[in-house]
Amino acid sequence: MNSWADSDPTTLRISIDTKATVHVGDYSRRGQSRGLAAVKAYDHDMRPKEKLVPGGILEPVSGRSFLFFGSSNKTSDFMVDGIHLWWAERKDELSHVRQLVINLDNGPECSGRRTQFLYRMTELADLTGLTIRLIYYPPYHSKYNGIERYWAGLEKSWNGYLLDSVVTVLNRAGSFVWRGTQTTARLLDTLYEKGVKLCGKEKDDLEKRLSRSQELRWWDVLIYPKVV
Repeated sequence: MNSWADSDPTTLRISIDTKATVHVGDYSRRGQSRGLAAVKAYDHDMRPKEKLVPGGILEPVSGRSFLFFGSSNKTSDFMVDGIHLWWAERKDELSHVRQLVINLDNGPECSGRRTQFLYRMTELADLTGLTIRLIYYPPYHSKYNGIERYWAGLEKSWNGYLLDSVVTVLNRAGSFVWRGTQTTARLLDTLYEKGVKLCGKEKDDLEKRLSRSQELRWWDVLIYPKVV
């Protein structure tokens, strides 16, 4: 699927994921600084100034990367809002794209069973007119998702610095270069409620919008935009 998506001129493959919460403050991240003077930092982060949830989108072929940081909970809505934000900034340049193939792991916020995530993805398809195909990695195989290598590079890049404010986090993330391309970093300052899900008839209506693979029902999901 990945090789097919990468060779089709009207299809764009993206890799998405979230990472552990970033504690904002004067804390050691066990990295190395390139400065002449030693960076002083606390070795415990008992009371961080703020907490940021990082989400990321990588375009594996071009190497373009987009980070979105939330100040609330890591939820399905947070992830899909991040995709909305990415598309709003990239849609003009990607006007030729008709289908998105999305590589992701089967985490609790975005799995093939998470009704709120799937519902929000149908909304995204309807809004953009894009056909969306969700391709999940099986358990213990998320390391093969392209964005995982990006995360490792980002963490190595910023671990030697004090991430002591939200602005610093955004600036450090935005200055990271991956495969010759500078990262775009944005803040999603929205309050996200945990536990949002569909029930009853809403689930039935949602399933009618999903074309699931017969062999890999929970791992390969196709969503067509609604025809008006």
